Amino acid sequence: MSKALPAGPMVPLFDLPLGVIAHAASEAIVVVDQQQRIVALNPAAQAMFLHAPARLLGQPLSTLIPAPARAAHEGHVRRFEQSGATERPMTVRAQITGLRADGQVFPAQANISRIELTIDGRMRTFFVALLRDLSQERALQDEVEALTRRFRTVLNMSPVAMWIADGDHVAFANRAAFELFGVREGDHLVGRSVYALLRPESHEALRSQLAKALAGAVPATVSGTITRPDGESREVEIAAAALPDHGHAIVQMVITDVTQRQQLAREQARHREDLRRLSANVVEAREEERRRIARELHDELGQRLTALKMELSALGPAKDPRCDDSRIAGMLEMIDDTVAAVRRISADLRPMMLDDLGLNAAIEWLARDVGRRLDIDVTLRLGDEDAPVAPGVAIALYRMVQEALTNVARHARATGVGIEMRQENGELVLSVRDNGVGFPDLEAPREGRYGLLGIRERAYMLGGRLEVDNPPGGGGRLTVRLPLASAGGNDGGADARPATA
Repeated sequence: MSKALPAGPMVPLFDLPLGVIAHAASEAIVVVDQQQRIVALNPAAQAMFLHAPARLLGQPLSTLIPAPARAAHEGHVRRFEQSGATERPMTVRAQITGLRADGQVFPAQANISRIELTIDGRMRTFFVALLRDLSQERALQDEVEALTRRFRTVLNMSPVAMWIADGDHVAFANRAAFELFGVREGDHLVGRSVYALLRPESHEALRSQLAKALAGAVPATVSGTITRPDGESREVEIAAAALPDHGHAIVQMVITDVTQRQQLAREQARHREDLRRLSANVVEAREEERRRIARELHDELGQRLTALKMELSALGPAKDPRCDDSRIAGMLEMIDDTVAAVRRISADLRPMMLDDLGLNAAIEWLARDVGRRLDIDVTLRLGDEDAPVAPGVAIALYRMVQEALTNVARHARATGVGIEMRQENGELVLSVRDNGVGFPDLEAPREGRYGLLGIRERAYMLGGRLEVDNPPGGGGRLTVRLPLASAGGNDGGADARPATA
């Protein structure tokens, strides 16, 4: 091995101006000969490798390279040497691994050049490596990657769908966004235009919102509709805000699924409208009831009592002291009819039997009366004892049965009706089923028909609910479920007994 060349601050391979430049350079400079011995290095290289020049000059370049990477690095330099001499410097860039004097391994970037110099009258080849320590950059890069992973983890843990858009294309989407759009992570979401994910009627509003967000406006929301791959539509609200640290086209968007909320709002609005119609109908029904009662009293009681007065007047002693048996029988029959009319009118207004004999007896009387008048077979299954309910609940149940039978008479075209009342699971269950044509579309309210609506509102006011369906076998069935606690009773079994009215 030849003797190492002498060196001061820089080996006198260069003239003075070049040596001064190399000495002042911020990048580390290491010069090796064709045997890959270190012949020169500047102060920046000394600081990078933590070596004094006396310890490195004449040493193989492998001293500055970790053992696992030495063979690969030597082969790289050999290939560079064998690539052919040129008059201009030949540069190859690559990332290498360096070894400091304290044993620390660090990443670096190398720029290797070939130079030809005449020393002692002889042309010699040297290799100059400009090195840059990448350890700080790598640490910052690792920190950024760690922060990015944490950021992605936080976004993926959020139950609200979010994505980051670069321009109008999705650059990142969290797990909730994939679930909202009904696709697997990585499938047809990232990279797509945000407008392609929404229905066309939402595009203009979203485009305006994105423009305002990029202009720095306060985030606002815009409503839209998406269609999932399975064909299901979801209503969403989108809020957008620019990310100023990421350029002029990066926008974070939060997509909230408001389908259920919008459905609930529509149901509440429809419910309020139903209540308004019901209230108006109640007022009209009350006035109509007053007119009907007045007409009944005038036509039934007034005429009969007038006729009875005339008949009694004809039997006065001034006319004929003898009493005609047939006329007396007619008057008695007229009086009986009058009493029956009074009772019927009174029962329509308020069934006295409900107060005197209880709920079951009142329902049985109502069933017999309806069955007789409409020629319908009404079957009852009631408990042996009245349900333990408050008086207000009893009259409400009676009115529900009355309205259900009226509904059957008007619309069902049925020949048989079954009424059942039982207690189960802490609830009082009233069921009325007929063998008629069944219920039409229940979602479309029919103008002028408020029977079911009235039953539903009565049940709702008592803390219960109404269920209407068309069971297998034909016909229609309505079921009212009232909690016994709010009805004024307690849970308990009641044996059902069949009865035919």
